[in-house]
Amino acid sequence: MPTPRTFSHIGLSVPDLERAVEFYRDVMGFYVIMSPTEIIEDGSDIGVMCNDVFGPGWSKIRIAHLATGDRIGFELFEFAGNHAPDNNLPYRQTGLFHFAIQDPDLEGLLGRIVAAGGKQRMPVREYFPGEKPYRMVYVEDPFGIVFELYSHSYELTYSAGAYN
Repeated sequence: MPTPRTFSHIGLSVPDLERAVEFYRDVMGFYVIMSPTEIIEDGSDIGVMCNDVFGPGWSKIRIAHLATGDRIGFELFEFAGNHAPDNNLPYRQTGLFHFAIQDPDLEGLLGRIVAAGGKQRMPVREYFPGEKPYRMVYVEDPFGIVFELYSHSYELTYSAGAYN
């Protein structure tokens, strides 16, 4: 059986890189490890690498690197022609549809997200009401990217086993 791997980073496409860096730094508490940088489609090593990933014709991108308190990387990309999807929670579509951030002061962070232009998608709910104080809520950042807030770790939240 393979050893469990660690999570390295996630990349998000945003319409305004500076505003996204401010939100994830000032509201979410992530720290900036590389300020916004422009990368152009050329023969440089990073340009060739981007061609490998995006194919030809991407022209230029802007990128910033942040990190969470537990050292998970958080890449923000601003692509020319960025546009919001018709459905910002494509839960029936194969692929990523959300990520989760943990904060013991879930309600405090939720308030800061909404105050910064984000959105609360549902009421705060308890997992295992009356048994454990574990809470969660789905939110959106100011750009419509959906994510979840947890009050406790993933392992603690689900260690009770199946839902009742």
